[in-house]
Amino acid sequence: MRQLKGKIKETNKQKKERKKEFLENKQRVFTVVLPTIAAIFVLIAAYVYVKTPRGTEHVTCGSILKLMNVDYKVRLHSDNIKYGSGSGQQSVTGTSSKEDGNSYWLVKAGTKRQCTRGVPIECGDIIRLEHVATKKNLHSHLVISPLSGKQEISAYGDSKGEGDNGDNWLLVCDTTYWRRDEPIILKHVDTDAYLAVSGRVYGNPITGHSEVVGEYFSNAPHVEWVTTEGVFIHPNDFKAQHHIHTEL
Repeated sequence: MRQLKGKIKETNKQKKERKKEFLENKQRVFTVVLPTIAAIFVLIAAYVYVKTPRGTEHVTCGSILKLMNVDYKVRLHSDNIKYGSGSGQQSVTGTSSKEDGNSYWLVKAGTKRQCTRGVPIECGDIIRLEHVATKKNLHSHLVISPLSGKQEISAYGDSKGEGDNGDNWLLVCDTTYWRRDEPIILKHVDTDAYLAVSGRVYGNPITGHSEVVGEYFSNAPHVEWVTTEGVFIHPNDFKAQHHIHTEL
């Protein structure tokens, strides 16, 4: 029959050996295990960084965005209201409303060109901005604006987003690519006018909206714009992989 045994008393030699083993294991943790874990963590972090899609800090081809005038804090707006004078084309104004659904614009390449969805737009590129709600493009021409007598800015084109060369704008910025957090200037290619806000305000039927105009000098006031709300596409997006180009 098995008998229960009491705890075996540890000798001094065994105590010393156990203590020595404990210290050795502790030293091994600090000199081998922890550095190994740290190295693995660094490798994982580096892998995640490399694999994380880049480009979302830039405005890219196919992005849908709002543009806000830096000085007047109004967003570039359009809707199906035509000018009562000048060209009679669809009006383009500035609105202070952040929630306005008619202030979204699709970034495309210049007329008769195409750009790959998700690729950052370079400073110096010629682009078009298509008004999402009405499919018409941001446009200008040698027509006097309604309130200030500067150059009229309108929205022009058919239901497929097709217009003419008056829809082309040169992107002017100080970096390599169009950054979402930095001001840019848009220069109209045909007339050399710069997209701006005059400071004049409309009455009915677009009460409170600011007049958007073409200015003739890049150092004129109120010509800088910055992106605000929007959807910014990068190459690893599903849609970007399955819709290769944004055509004009």
